[in-house]
Amino acid sequence: MLFKRISLPISVLIFGCSLAACTTTALTTPPPPKEAQRSAKSAPPLPSTPPGATLRPTTFSALPGWASDDLRQVLPAFLTSCTTQMRKIDWKEPCTIAADLDGNNEKAIRAFFQSFFTPYQVINADGSDNGLVTGYYEPLLNGARQRGGPYQTPIYRTPDDLITVDLASIYPELRGLRLRGRLVGNKVVPYANRAELDKSGVLLGKEQLWVDDPIDAFFLQVQGSGRVQLNEGGIVRVAYADQNGYPYKSIGRYLVDKGELTLAQASGQGIKAWLAANPGRQKELLNANPSYVFFKEEVITDPSKGPKGAQGVPLTPQRSIAVDPQFVPLGIPVFLSTTQPNSSTPLQQLMVAQDTGGAIKGAVRADFFWGFGSDAGDKAGKMKQRGMMWLLLPKQAASI
Repeated sequence: MLFKRISLPISVLIFGCSLAACTTTALTTPPPPKEAQRSAKSAPPLPSTPPGATLRPTTFSALPGWASDDLRQVLPAFLTSCTTQMRKIDWKEPCTIAADLDGNNEKAIRAFFQSFFTPYQVINADGSDNGLVTGYYEPLLNGARQRGGPYQTPIYRTPDDLITVDLASIYPELRGLRLRGRLVGNKVVPYANRAELDKSGVLLGKEQLWVDDPIDAFFLQVQGSGRVQLNEGGIVRVAYADQNGYPYKSIGRYLVDKGELTLAQASGQGIKAWLAANPGRQKELLNANPSYVFFKEEVITDPSKGPKGAQGVPLTPQRSIAVDPQFVPLGIPVFLSTTQPNSSTPLQQLMVAQDTGGAIKGAVRADFFWGFGSDAGDKAGKMKQRGMMWLLLPKQAASI
């Protein structure tokens, strides 16, 4: 995504970040700049990572399930990421070679990855090698361009007064961190949270579409993108455009902390069932998440493709993941070893890091994109698994 670059005093940035999901520690004591780590050709270099994270070099034979993964399914996602990765010198050769591969020749595709990449296992700051793997999808909502009848819940476009600052433009070490707020006089103040936006009416006139279910509209914001079946005919995509600057807070966790649900019940399906049984507490629950997402309309050119992720390329169902870009750069192939939703059945396959998310924080942390529709939504809603991750980096890369 492209963000407006604005120069602001560091004191403003520290204040704003404390209210918008950043940490003052990171701003006042930024990590040391990355240094080139190119080593002898006989040994792949160990890429640099943020403080606390570790990348441990390993072999393909050590990846659980590597030999059984059908790599033909990941090649399209990899090639999609190559459209931007090609700009990096260490990716030009592998991306050029990949473009000429026979997409039906699994053996050749496997030989390609094993020849051009080295796997590195991602290790958390506490030394553990596993983390949370959740799922997301692209839902279908029913809507209209004009308010009326059952279509009473608005989907908003980005308000004009929302300011977004990419902190990496000031501190390159803070890639993935952004400050959001609005100008009041000559000061930047935090933008309104969900409850304040609901009460203030500041979004009046920014309605893009109207949908027939406020709960579906909320979960659209959680997913970050969706499709809307218009009552006038046709289906359009509403894609993530921006966000109000507050960290995502799980309403499932809120219900668990209140003793309303158990952890096992706090799935997407369980939350919707609780809301149906407690309609009078709908606003209380939804406002527990102060984050608010704004959307832009896009034409669907290929229904088999997902929306564009944070890398700026379309997501590939079951081969794209969202990651924390502080630890895993976008465009990197990631071998994921986890289990199927609410199951112990192994799910071990090569993915591509093509997206980010407000709740995706940490080194070993991934959000699995299941695709579009109700079946994908069912799997995404149930997915709260443990998993391990390995980055595949070009053998001649100096750093990530």
